[in-house]
Amino acid sequence: MTDLFSDIAPSYQPLAAKMRPATLSGYIGQSHLLGADKPLRQAIEQGALHSMILWGPPGVGKTTLAKLLAQTANAHFMSISAVLSGVKEIRAAIDEAKHVAISSAKKVILFVDEVHRFNKSQQDAFLPYIEDGTFIFVGATTENPSFELNNALLSRARVYLLKNLTEAEIGTVLTQALEDSHNGLARMRLVFEGKALQQLTQASGGDARRALNLLEIAADLSVEGPRGRVIGERQLQEVLSHSVRRFDKQGDIFYDMISAFHKSVRGSSADGALYWCCRILEGGADPLYIARRLVAIASEDIGNADPRAMQVVLSAWDAFERVGPAEGERAIAQAAVYCACAPKSNSLYLAYNQCRADIKADADLDVPHHLRNAPTKLMQELGYGDEYRYAHDEPNAYAAGEQYLPQQIADRRYYRPSNRGLEIKISEKMRFLAEQDQRSSKRRYLKTSS
Repeated sequence: MTDLFSDIAPSYQPLAAKMRPATLSGYIGQSHLLGADKPLRQAIEQGALHSMILWGPPGVGKTTLAKLLAQTANAHFMSISAVLSGVKEIRAAIDEAKHVAISSAKKVILFVDEVHRFNKSQQDAFLPYIEDGTFIFVGATTENPSFELNNALLSRARVYLLKNLTEAEIGTVLTQALEDSHNGLARMRLVFEGKALQQLTQASGGDARRALNLLEIAADLSVEGPRGRVIGERQLQEVLSHSVRRFDKQGDIFYDMISAFHKSVRGSSADGALYWCCRILEGGADPLYIARRLVAIASEDIGNADPRAMQVVLSAWDAFERVGPAEGERAIAQAAVYCACAPKSNSLYLAYNQCRADIKADADLDVPHHLRNAPTKLMQELGYGDEYRYAHDEPNAYAAGEQYLPQQIADRRYYRPSNRGLEIKISEKMRFLAEQDQRSSKRRYLKTSS
């Protein structure tokens, strides 16, 4: 219970576990939280700990920081994982924390990894003991706490956002591992050729654990050279070709990428759209998820400024289903670039949303008699279809002055075309038709103003 790896001999631990810093001064990254003048750093050094949620992507040091909190504050450290634990383990942890609190003067830190995987009742089980000070609760999560954690738990713990490490910080992590003769790889006398070390740093994606895991694999594949064991670009490519990009199609990383993709298309950045499209595909997402997003984008952000965008997207979707991923993914990427380059208009999107909102707010307005069908004699006698003007029988196939909204809302205008793309022409036509309505002697509702 106390330490997840306490029974594992150091020689059998992965490099990332061996290289965990032993002191807060050796912790790399998160300077926005742990800089000398930052409140969290000062609270840790003064022993004024509080319950907290450490939120951030994998490999940025959440578990390491939790252990260092306990060490710096001389507190008893306990750890459970929500992936492996249930009600039984939670109760055992609470009992142990109570025992330690009674039998010693030490503070107790209970670290809960992947806390978002606990359900509401499991999360609630911690609340009384956080409240009465039985332990200081430290939860770690890769998911957005706002969505995944109970409000009751969030109200009792401060949330700290941990960020990906910079390339410089990853470089420091790797250098320490290469130069450490006790826990690191100094004894192997590894030599990097060309840009191999730079490529390894970039491939980590800001994840220190991933960087060290890749380094360890690369070291195993290194070849003997005149100055030590050599890791060249060929060996590194072999390592990277079998590694999986950091990606979680149910988590924040996935939705952050989708958000970046959508905003790139909306912002008319072809390069941004293509980059995030490829990142999502490389992460293993369903390509048709991108296609579905593009359908929404074609309607929401492009609309009638370029109606062909919808056709292009649906054609790409169809191509994927006909020819499979190898060619189909490229067709989806083509559609993404087309949508990025297309003129943008959200006029239809705004009009649709406003119309739906008005319909929910309004009373149910009757269909005007002249717009109703009259298939029976009774309906004809009731005036259904009276004075309806068949547009094709009118000049220019337009019944000037006719109305198609209920009289109570005849003045409302929802769709207002932008001055971009095809909507320039649409706007011109709508102005022309409005002028015809104003001049018509057959205006349906004379008291309204068009």
